[in-house]
Amino acid sequence: MSEVKLAAESRTEFGKGAARRIRRDKKVPGVVYGHGVDPLHITLPGHELQLALRTPNVLLTLDIEGKTQLAIPKAVQRDAVKGFLEHVDLLTVKSGEKVTVEVYVHTEGELAPGAYLLEHVLSTVTVEAEATHIPESVTVSIAGLEAGASIAAKDIPLPEGTTLVTDEDAVVLQVLAAQAEEAAADDAEGESAEV
Repeated sequence: MSEVKLAAESRTEFGKGAARRIRRDKKVPGVVYGHGVDPLHITLPGHELQLALRTPNVLLTLDIEGKTQLAIPKAVQRDAVKGFLEHVDLLTVKSGEKVTVEVYVHTEGELAPGAYLLEHVLSTVTVEAEATHIPESVTVSIAGLEAGASIAAKDIPLPEGTTLVTDEDAVVLQVLAAQAEEAAADDAEGESAEV
């Protein structure tokens, strides 16, 4: 789990004009909410925030005018063309609190010999974990799997203290036979039927 410290400033100006001025200063407007507290509108350093958001489910330690606040990204808005950050919503968390997040599914190992394709039906699974121990991703072995095999969400090993929220029977990965191989098999069946 990655934790990043950022200095934030509270802001009192709102609207498109204020947001443009903030972004022109290479900062990002944002809001922190949660735990029944009124939303706090803040400004964050753009470059540092962009680097922090490269890590999935990063835990942010915000220094907001002398007060420390733990938060996780809940929604990130980016410019559709240029990709720069336009706005970020952060959810307040406390140490020891359980949160529900999506984590990426990575694979390790190689499929059984032959021309098979691995389809990622789900690229992420939803899990519940302690806010200070959110896994960046989960890894599942595909070693030796053949065409027709699949891996359900319940088959993915999770770190200690993490529980699965995604339907346990949901298919996450499946192994398919290569289409060229299937087409050749169909052609061979068609020719033998004609003979």
